[in-house]
Amino acid sequence: MRSIKNLLNNDLVNLSGKFILPVGLLGTFLGTGCSSSPQKNQKPNIVFILSDDQGYADISFNPQHPKEVNTPNMDALARGGIFFTQAYISGNVSSPSRAGIMTGRYQQRCGIYTSGEGGSGLPLNQTIFPQYLKNAGYVCGAFGKWHLGLTQEYNPYSRGFDYFYGFLGRGAHDYFALSSPESPIYRNLDVIQDKGYLTDRLTDEAVSFIKNNKSKPFFVYLAYNAVHWPREAPTTDIDKYHTGDAVRDTLMAMLLHLDNGIGKVVNTLKEEGLWNNTLLVFLTDNGGAPTMHANNSPLHGHKAQNYEGGIRTPFVISWPAKFKGNRTVNAPIISLDILPTVLEAAGIQSDSHLPFDGKSILPLLENKTNNIHDNLFWSEGGNSGEWAVRASDWKLVVHKDIFELYNLKNDPAETTNIAKENPDKVKEISDLYSNWIDGMMKPMKQDSKIWTSQANSGNKNNKNKERRKKPKNSEEDD
Repeated sequence: MRSIKNLLNNDLVNLSGKFILPVGLLGTFLGTGCSSSPQKNQKPNIVFILSDDQGYADISFNPQHPKEVNTPNMDALARGGIFFTQAYISGNVSSPSRAGIMTGRYQQRCGIYTSGEGGSGLPLNQTIFPQYLKNAGYVCGAFGKWHLGLTQEYNPYSRGFDYFYGFLGRGAHDYFALSSPESPIYRNLDVIQDKGYLTDRLTDEAVSFIKNNKSKPFFVYLAYNAVHWPREAPTTDIDKYHTGDAVRDTLMAMLLHLDNGIGKVVNTLKEEGLWNNTLLVFLTDNGGAPTMHANNSPLHGHKAQNYEGGIRTPFVISWPAKFKGNRTVNAPIISLDILPTVLEAAGIQSDSHLPFDGKSILPLLENKTNNIHDNLFWSEGGNSGEWAVRASDWKLVVHKDIFELYNLKNDPAETTNIAKENPDKVKEISDLYSNWIDGMMKPMKQDSKIWTSQANSGNKNNKNKERRKKPKNSEEDD
């Protein structure tokens, strides 16, 4: 009999680069804990865990991970739950992706195309998670990085969360300096003096919230800033790694605390008898960052790019009371789907005047359909001219007047630009984008949502240049 490690190495990825979990592998990794069976019509608890700048291969569930990567708690979630092999985030940097998550709508609908736009504040007319959930009896807590506005009216506590512990600004928060007035830590609306390692403190606060609210349905939004820059971790943990790359050693130590935190949250749910009726979602906010030497294998690109390495995310969902784990789903989904999924799971009808772009993924989990999205879109606005569309297995990536076309079924790593050979497909997908962007708002801080140039008078569809966009500075940009 082959070992579990060999099974994972040999069977988890097929030739298209998709994660495949063998049917014969029983979901014993996560265990059942001491969860009690939910009563009929009992609303599920919701736990949403978001990591920051985590590389696609910086989770050891990915069999192409480097040897130093070891994330047993994330792996246990992936094996015991349902892993989506083609899950996307709606932005390639932090704040836009979080705006999309919170609203279930393309963030461009409210003028957010960049981190500067999202960080200045998610418009107050947008309805977010707690504004739906509290009316159904949920108590809602937010923990960690917000990045959707710096002033009091944008604070999560002001926007419906019953409790907030974290910070409002970019991901580049010091992990040890938790009493700095320049980058304050908040409890609700109050600036507090705290100490400890930030990843651990976020875990502890979320665990306390779960224990204190276990008698009622709760929503936990746990948005770690790990493993975002700055490169900081306890020296004793950094010293455990010897990759030959000091940056990578620190990243692994940061990842260790992140993985331990996820394990502590899961163990708390089990110990309190809540695990069985908890809907848990885990993903990261964008691709891994080159400044942290993240690894996005087998994908091409990284954070701040619209290649797969910048926008595809590990994505796990678990709800033991409702869905059998130990399986994968290959249908494309996007982070916009999380809010509609949570509302359907909780039996809540949206009364918002703002319709969702996301769709509930529950029909995929129930095997009622094998696809919920025909097309997915990305845009950074007119200043950069960066946009992309996934249409079925086709992917068009555009940088101003440079067009790149890939077939992800045949080329998931985006190695071969076939735009020149397929001008009709380029035009077809470009038209899809034109129709989509027409329905989006003008960017908050840009002159236009569409890049134009007087010099660009030729036929775009015949361009066959290879884009190699310079990395953005992720320390400064988000």
